[in-house]
Amino acid sequence: MRLPVLFILLTVMIDSMGIGLIIPVMPDLIQEVTGGDLASAALWGGVLATVFAVMQFLFGPLLGNLSDRFGRRPVLLISLLVMAADYVVMALAGSIWLLLAGRLVGGITAATQSTASAYMADISEPGKKAQNFGLVGAAFGLGFVIGPLLGGLLGEWGTRAPFWAAAGLAGANTVLGYFVLRETVTDAIRRRFDWRRANPLGAFKSLRALPGLGRLFTVFFLYQVAFFVYPAIWAYFGQARFGWNAGLIGVSLGLFGVMMAVVQGGLIRLILARLGKRGTVLYGLVFDVFAFAALAFVTSGPIALILTPLAALGAVITPALQGIMSRAVGETRQGELQGALTSVSAIAMIIAPMLMTSVFARFTHADAPIHFPGAPFLLSLALILIALAVFLYPKRPPVAV
Repeated sequence: MRLPVLFILLTVMIDSMGIGLIIPVMPDLIQEVTGGDLASAALWGGVLATVFAVMQFLFGPLLGNLSDRFGRRPVLLISLLVMAADYVVMALAGSIWLLLAGRLVGGITAATQSTASAYMADISEPGKKAQNFGLVGAAFGLGFVIGPLLGGLLGEWGTRAPFWAAAGLAGANTVLGYFVLRETVTDAIRRRFDWRRANPLGAFKSLRALPGLGRLFTVFFLYQVAFFVYPAIWAYFGQARFGWNAGLIGVSLGLFGVMMAVVQGGLIRLILARLGKRGTVLYGLVFDVFAFAALAFVTSGPIALILTPLAALGAVITPALQGIMSRAVGETRQGELQGALTSVSAIAMIIAPMLMTSVFARFTHADAPIHFPGAPFLLSLALILIALAVFLYPKRPPVAV
């Protein structure tokens, strides 16, 4: 494998590790710097996750467009260098406000996937672009698996250890990129920077231009919000319900990530062949109803560890929905559709953390009407039921003219 390709894959993996790596230690770290209880820590955790997602949403298109103007190399190297420094600041942070500032900067520096994908496109032969984009997707998924596992393992050494490790990874990758990354943006393809192209809301214009897909976009959005209950509250839920430490939380999230990869990389083909796209969406939605119900009421830690990877068996909804919508819009509008889906997903990732952690805090606070850490899973269950109703709602028959 060529060293520039290795650098790009490592960059994407480190970007995707940014969330998972710190999830296992966040409950203890936030309580450590605020002096509050677990419910208050969950609320702050929702704020930190939200600002990270907002920064990624706002700065992804901006960094991509900056790389078209000034080159991929400076954007990628500067982002990695700032990311390494940001993790050092978070490792030393003694207040919640420094952690908040760190997540703001971290969201910006982690928004380089579009730039990394552009670099991969620049160096790929025409017949190998799809194959190399597949490597980028695999690296992104691998980061989601490795992040929680590594964060949980390092969390046994203290709440700051994952941040030092992340800083070391980002710094080492910066050094590698400095020596192996050549610039691919030449004067022949360099494009003038235009703020209109860097508008993160631009893709939403596509929603109006894709008639007939409103219901499917609604289902997609509701599912994304419901599904984000896992990264949003799992660490707090595991500690409140089972007394798990950072290590067990990391293992459980790692198991979930591995099963997600198995489902979306292999099992989904069998399910699609047997049920078709529409049947696969229905299966996923119904399965998630039972999965969320089970997780809401489970009280045994070992049983929860078994349920965690099994819950990923419902993760066939997104690719099946994308398949239905992709077929509906035709070959000429695939990019427009994917841009709209990316924007809808980003908004869901912004809304979900605060929503889920607020519900968790309401039912775990000292003055809660009933102590029920599983309440966010019931909220996700309700969202899935609404999505199921929207998906099954019959289309209106065409009006005769």
